[in-house]
Amino acid sequence: MKGIIFTEFLDMVEAQYGLAVVDEIITNSKTLHHGAYTSVGTYDFNEMVSLLVALGEVVSKDIQDLLYTFGLYLFKSLDEAHPEIVRNYTSPMPLIAAIEDHIHVHVKKLYPDADLPSFLVLEKSKNKLILVYRSTRGLYSLAHGLIVSAFSHYGQEVHVSFDLLETDGTKVKFIVETHV
Repeated sequence: MKGIIFTEFLDMVEAQYGLAVVDEIITNSKTLHHGAYTSVGTYDFNEMVSLLVALGEVVSKDIQDLLYTFGLYLFKSLDEAHPEIVRNYTSPMPLIAAIEDHIHVHVKKLYPDADLPSFLVLEKSKNKLILVYRSTRGLYSLAHGLIVSAFSHYGQEVHVSFDLLETDGTKVKFIVETHV
């Protein structure tokens, strides 16, 4: 997993819960890198799982809720780091529909060894998008938060529902609807 995800996660934890909680989850998670991540490094996904579990225990929140919150935070951070990607779109629906064919292509240029989820668009219209998320990591709640945050970025309200096509969250159908 790319280090930018780790650094942004720890930044979110600090912003929402404070530096003491960051220190506590790093200590409690007993990760190999002890919280020392670089944005361009690559780290074992299990380190992120350990940090998430530790945060969930410290703040008494479900991991899926924490991933969703992280997705909300991460979109803003990624937009600040790579505004050229978001700038290509005038509204969120085309942005979300282009994840696989444009955004992930750009990400792969920046981070060739990134292990990205896939998004298959099943239906696309002005007000509705149905897509299937696939990832061996099952971080669908993170994707959910990113989608909602993208709409917020453009000042639009959205309703996102999802169906777990695999119980472990490795395959999820998202239904994204707006009334714009």
